[in-house]
Amino acid sequence: MSGEGVPSAEALVGLLADDDRRAVAAALILGASRLDEVTAATGLDVPRAAKALTRLVDGGLVERGGEGSLVLLGRAFAVAARAAASARPVSDAAEEAGVSGEAAKVLRSFVRDGRLTQIPTTRSKRLVVLDRLAQEFEPGRRYQERTVNTMLSRWHDDPAALRRYLVDEGFLSRDAGVYWRTGGSVPVEGP
Repeated sequence: MSGEGVPSAEALVGLLADDDRRAVAAALILGASRLDEVTAATGLDVPRAAKALTRLVDGGLVERGGEGSLVLLGRAFAVAARAAASARPVSDAAEEAGVSGEAAKVLRSFVRDGRLTQIPTTRSKRLVVLDRLAQEFEPGRRYQERTVNTMLSRWHDDPAALRRYLVDEGFLSRDAGVYWRTGGSVPVEGP
């Protein structure tokens, strides 16, 4: 389980590796909320559907509500995906960016488990972090604002502040809610 009380990405994969559990989860996603509705939607008999539901409840993906109602915790997928994306070692941010020396030291200071611990207040350090964030954006590609926010929220809980800094410092440009990369270093791939 992750820190937020939902299954990890690995646990979700395990929960959904079984055909019956996948069918039950799909039925819940499509609106079933009681055991009889799940059996009707899946074609499973009651014992198989109940066994799959019990496993999904025990695994933290489904909650039982009042009067026998069942609720699939859709947020579990988003939380698990965020946790998996940020589960990289501290040094990965510097290594992926192909930086060393002072820039690597700054990244190690401000990036933990693939997330920014805070936005640096010192401009020189903030520029190092923004350069790393700019590398998340493919040169020549246009991004809608919500996509930019989603990408930046993997790094920090205030994607709007990061987005503004990236634009203000010339790493991204913006027009009518569309963003594109206009600055930052480009890591050189090895042979």
